Amino acid sequence: MSSPVRALLIAAAVAATLAACNRDRETDKAPAAPPVVGAVETPADAAAPMTFASKTPWADVSLKLPEGLKSQTDLHARLYAEEVRKLRQFIEGAQGARTEAGDDADIPLYQKIVELTVAGETGKLFSLKRVDFDYSGGANPNTLTGGILWDKALKRQIGFTDLFRRGADLTVLDQALCSAINTAKRARVPDSASINLGDKPGSCPRAAVTEFVLTPGDTPGKAAGLTFLIGPYQVGPRVEGAYEIAIPATTFRSLLAVGYADEFGGRLAKAGDVTPVAGPAR
Repeated sequence: MSSPVRALLIAAAVAATLAACNRDRETDKAPAAPPVVGAVETPADAAAPMTFASKTPWADVSLKLPEGLKSQTDLHARLYAEEVRKLRQFIEGAQGARTEAGDDADIPLYQKIVELTVAGETGKLFSLKRVDFDYSGGANPNTLTGGILWDKALKRQIGFTDLFRRGADLTVLDQALCSAINTAKRARVPDSASINLGDKPGSCPRAAVTEFVLTPGDTPGKAAGLTFLIGPYQVGPRVEGAYEIAIPATTFRSLLAVGYADEFGGRLAKAGDVTPVAGPAR
């Protein structure tokens, strides 16, 4: 047998032996476990945490979601992802700002605390209040409040224009809100001058462009009104602080969209200024 032929036969024998060994090793491996029926991870599963916190040399941030949000899995997933993304962006911004300022050790940490609470819930609607405490340098921190309204059947966030009939004349609601604001201002500052509806700073805001939440009353499963969230500086000097003004549904019920009119009913425990006396300690 010639040398080339002998070399080819030896190479073939070695290859066959290696292949057999590989087959033996593959046989020894445990078979993969079959997938569990129904155990599909969804975005909501990924959003299971109710809190988030991060402290870096540049910023201290945290998020707290309410237990009541667990029933709205799609909204839970969306809010957790969105809020955490914003907090990470805040940290990046803080790092950039402090680095640009020379990273002075005497500069206080930037801080952002976001907390959501359930404001009200009806058969179709789920309402959250969002409080955002923000310190990004300067003399004073800022606390802003906002509202989130979720249609449970449609599984999407809706706004003021969805809640009310298209083309509805909202003058009566705007005037009721402005009147309640003036009453609240005079209660805090007796000699406070009245303000009027308008588009200039310091004027009464129009309902359609003001943050709001559903407000429960004495009828379970119904919203007895809306509470409008008005930030500091919006209708007066900072010393007056923010205002939360509850307007009863009887004021605007005829203006509601047909699909949401039945979500309102009952009476408010209190109308007018319902601003919390003191928020959580910071």
